[in-house]
Amino acid sequence: MSRLGDMARQRLETALERYDELSRHMSDPATFNDGRRAAELGREQTELSDAVAQYQRYRELVAQVEEASALVEDSGDEEMQALARVEVEDLEAQIDATVAALQEHLRPRDPNDDRDVIVEIRGAEGGQEANLWAGDLMRMYMRYAELQGWKIEVLNTSETDLGGVKDVTFEIHGRGAYSRLKWEGGTHRVQRVPATEAQGRIHTSTATVSMMPRAEEVDVQIADDELKIDVYRAGGHGGQGVNTTDSAVRITHLPTGLVVTCQDERSQLKNKASAMEVLRTRLYEMELRKQQETIGSMRRLQVGTGERAEKIRTYNYRENRVTDHRINLTLYSLDRILAGQMDPLLDALAEEARREDEVAPAAA
Repeated sequence: MSRLGDMARQRLETALERYDELSRHMSDPATFNDGRRAAELGREQTELSDAVAQYQRYRELVAQVEEASALVEDSGDEEMQALARVEVEDLEAQIDATVAALQEHLRPRDPNDDRDVIVEIRGAEGGQEANLWAGDLMRMYMRYAELQGWKIEVLNTSETDLGGVKDVTFEIHGRGAYSRLKWEGGTHRVQRVPATEAQGRIHTSTATVSMMPRAEEVDVQIADDELKIDVYRAGGHGGQGVNTTDSAVRITHLPTGLVVTCQDERSQLKNKASAMEVLRTRLYEMELRKQQETIGSMRRLQVGTGERAEKIRTYNYRENRVTDHRINLTLYSLDRILAGQMDPLLDALAEEARREDEVAPAAA
């Protein structure tokens, strides 16, 4: 039978007390006078909610086992004792499952795991074929998001005449989106015969992917004098999407030199809001990277520059093969992965990250 150790129980009791305290704060109207504090408290409460619910269930199950065990020992009715033994077995199985779930909650976790994710994809080496490949990666992630029931919002796209994308930025809204996709950042290499190749020769091209946890306004404070904002007329290839007003927005963050453009919306205000959201997220990610420089697993999975030698994954069309070079995993299911069925890859990456964390068991 599984039971939580003293240290694990103490940590969970502390979490339960903190959850109750947060509930009191969140029900206080004064809390919402400070937007930043309200957001922080709400996020902390959400992060604790699953563990607290599992712990409360654990306590209820243990109490039920004690009650049923007392019937086994004290009842003089053999039929009643037999029923109680069956109930104890069933309850112990439920406790085992609950303890396993709680052990996962007790592992140190990324506080950004429950956030939405902002995805940036750019064609790198390979000319037009790299842009076509970037478009294929965009569709792969969008299909995965749709299979999860998540919402997709395109923030900025620079398309090519052949149907590829020079670069695209989109947001995926869904609880746990970042936790599932955060290891996807890096250089993705494709080996295939391009649509632009008349001789049927296999080419190698690359595209870069960046996965960033979406930053809230309260996470990053940006002063107005740190920004240079330009507006211009948006345009699209083939005359499509061309605006007759200056609705596209380019924002330059002067202290860092970061530049963000958004033009997909017809409204200048909406484009500015989207650009500010992406800028906040990039600045937030920069700060996260500084904090994570000493974490081995994050170093291994960081975004590369787009050079072919810095690949994290290779997609070979002729062999229907996908190889993730960080974990030496090869799957012969490229067609399914490109259709959005990415869980075998993502599960393997998450499991490797857990092993690298070298977390000691939290429960005795």
